[in-house]
Amino acid sequence: MRIECPILPGSSCRHGENTHHPEMNQTDSIIKPEDLILVTGANGFIGARVVESLLRRGFRNIRCFARPNTTKNPIATSHGAEVEILRGNLVSPEDCVAAAKGATVVYHLAAGRGEKSFPDAFMNSVVTTRNLIEACALTKTLKRFVNVSSFAVYTNQENPQGRLLDESCPTEKRPELRGEAYCFAKVKQEELVAEYGRRLGLPYVMVRPGQVYGPGNEGITGRVGINTFGFFLHLGGSNTIPFTYVDNCADAIVLAGLKPGVEGEIFNVVDDDLPSSRRFLRLYRRNVRRFRSIYVPHFASYVLCRLWERYSDWSQGQLPATFNVRRWHANWKKTRYSNQKLKKLLGWTPSVSMAEGLNRFFEACRAKAAHA
Repeated sequence: MRIECPILPGSSCRHGENTHHPEMNQTDSIIKPEDLILVTGANGFIGARVVESLLRRGFRNIRCFARPNTTKNPIATSHGAEVEILRGNLVSPEDCVAAAKGATVVYHLAAGRGEKSFPDAFMNSVVTTRNLIEACALTKTLKRFVNVSSFAVYTNQENPQGRLLDESCPTEKRPELRGEAYCFAKVKQEELVAEYGRRLGLPYVMVRPGQVYGPGNEGITGRVGINTFGFFLHLGGSNTIPFTYVDNCADAIVLAGLKPGVEGEIFNVVDDDLPSSRRFLRLYRRNVRRFRSIYVPHFASYVLCRLWERYSDWSQGQLPATFNVRRWHANWKKTRYSNQKLKKLLGWTPSVSMAEGLNRFFEACRAKAAHA
């Protein structure tokens, strides 16, 4: 299905936002405005913004791949371009061939994020990625494959407290032991993409967003704390939260697919002026709603995770290892983050400041609570 999308110059993109991106200089892009771009997961929280970012930059030939059972339109606004919406399932090799046909750049955002089962997560993140890459190999037109991964892949166990986590840090070697299907699937997905890069010369770039937030994703991240036992356990404390506002994240993903000379690179995506967990929670309670929370100091949270993990092992899994040491290192250990590689190699800067992003987020949280 094709839809025509006219736009007036300078018109806003969403809810009164007016984030402007000029059409890219041709020397800054590996493709031309009329070349076909494929976006998988185009109806998702980040995917829809990726499509909008491409359109604002003047790219006029975009194929949005979405699941057949969704009624949500991946195009939230009108733009001066022709956009194709293709519905299908990446588990199907035939659907992948149809999606990849003629594509020069592929932004692969589709993933099994909601699955709690390891086989389901593997199927919807790894098998689908393999199908898509093999379909791209048949087209002979691919110039860049952007695999959108996650901070979830980092182990952070070998990083001393308070040290920088950047693109050179190791990922989980035994992701299944963290007890998170999403982490397991994303690690295996990255391994698959890298293998195709080595074996078949796949021109890929890996993008690892931090904690993506904004209207449409109004929950409090588990890096801050967890609702359990009838109250909120605040586990983050003075930890920095690696936030990235959804529009800033989408811009980084788009640039990763367009900039020349970055094949094989990995980019972490976090914004400037990152808040601590304590500051974020204070602002949330002030601007959205108040609720009871109990702060768990870092040493105590580590001991809790260690004891929980041991009891889970002793009970042979009767008590799932919801809290474990690997998860503590990944989410609640004191860590610093950097976006310098993203800025240096891609020329990215966050178009939405942390203060403005949090204001928009809190406004969306209040609106959602009012309609609940």
